[in-house]
Amino acid sequence: MTAIGAPPRIIQGGMGAAVSNWILARATAMRGQLGVVSGTGIDTVLVRRLQDGDAGGHMRRAIGAFPIPEVGETVLREHFLPGGRAGAPYKPLPMHQIKLSRSRQLLTALANFVEVHLAKEGHDGRVGINLLTKIQLPNLASLYGAMLAGVDYVLMGAGIPREIPGALDRLALHEVASIKLDVEGTNGDGGHRAELDPRALWPDAPVLPRPRFLPIVASNLLAALLARKASGRVDGFVIEGPTAGGHNAPPRGEPRFNERAEPVYGEKDVVDLAKVADLGLPFWIAGGAGSPTGLAEALAAGAAGIQVGTLFAFCDESGLKEEYKRDVLAAARRGAVDVITDARASPTGYPFKVVRWGDGAPREEHRERVCDMGYLRTPYAMEGGRVGFRCASEPEDTYVKKGGAIEDTVGRKCLCNALMANIGYAQVREGGMEEPPILTAGDDLKCIATFLKGRERYSAADVIAYLLGETACA
Repeated sequence: MTAIGAPPRIIQGGMGAAVSNWILARATAMRGQLGVVSGTGIDTVLVRRLQDGDAGGHMRRAIGAFPIPEVGETVLREHFLPGGRAGAPYKPLPMHQIKLSRSRQLLTALANFVEVHLAKEGHDGRVGINLLTKIQLPNLASLYGAMLAGVDYVLMGAGIPREIPGALDRLALHEVASIKLDVEGTNGDGGHRAELDPRALWPDAPVLPRPRFLPIVASNLLAALLARKASGRVDGFVIEGPTAGGHNAPPRGEPRFNERAEPVYGEKDVVDLAKVADLGLPFWIAGGAGSPTGLAEALAAGAAGIQVGTLFAFCDESGLKEEYKRDVLAAARRGAVDVITDARASPTGYPFKVVRWGDGAPREEHRERVCDMGYLRTPYAMEGGRVGFRCASEPEDTYVKKGGAIEDTVGRKCLCNALMANIGYAQVREGGMEEPPILTAGDDLKCIATFLKGRERYSAADVIAYLLGETACA
């Protein structure tokens, strides 16, 4: 076990939605490294687990530990199906709004509490939670729920989380916390904020430990900005390069694309690690660093260690659907796996890594466009000071009626529904068709066969042992 207070050598990446689940984070934390759960869409994950019958009773056990008992009772009454759904569609949750009801805030807090509580159960290792800055509306309730479970670290990327450190300070004291909302059409000065009053949720709450905060950045300039001008204490950084899975920061400068229509990164996108080290805070390297060589190089550059996603994503404990894990690893052993940096897939506008494997991947392009989860919707200014929401992956005519440009819808995919399908909770559509998955991984997935050494499967413990001294993936 790593000494208390010493930075971990390995941060297990917080892959959403629930790929980095409580089982994976717990397995990592029990081996002395930082286990991380994903908070992305975890409220939907919780209710779908309950509607599928809660195998093993883990959700109900953790719900029973939530310090506001009536919340769990309500959620179980509305969503728990002892015999499962029997193939019926999942009951959806109301989409997040700027002004959330108390019950919706509490459900979000409960879901994050459950995931962190289970990850921390039965050991004294460290557990973090990963949230996306871009998904603003649930974040305060998500943070509060994770803090109620004693989360040790908060990691946030996909944006500039400048106000989050101060929000953590206030939530720890059960004071009102708020963050500015990015509303299109207001030039950043619309005055719209998301707010959470913890005492309206739990009037008699005790003071909570304030978790350490690690923003995920792709620039030494952004690291310096957050270190000096964030609303509260920043405890270190994850420096993520463009080979990492999921969303990537777009390239700096004039956009350029290769023959596969992937964005081209150049010298301007290389982080000056010496300048990051000069900030005097610990940092971890992410994106292509998942090997013993990567760890050694990170340490030599002054880093505290590395963050690793792809190797953990396909291990036994991850939340990826077993069928997809086995198919992708089998394709990797045959040399038939590829990772595309798709500049159009995500409705956020950020490049997004998409896995292609053999002929077994379901064809996402055949899905009907529908937006019924709404995590990646963009707020936009309407007449009279009101705020609406639109998503470039929703039906084209709906998006255009809301003032969106038709060209912004081209090539966009519904990541919200796809990420649920990735972990076995695909929504059922008319005719019994299920939403298809869109798997994501870092570029180093293409060399995972070297790590596998002929194995068909492996554990989180295998990953950690490899990173701490086995032969590098080349």
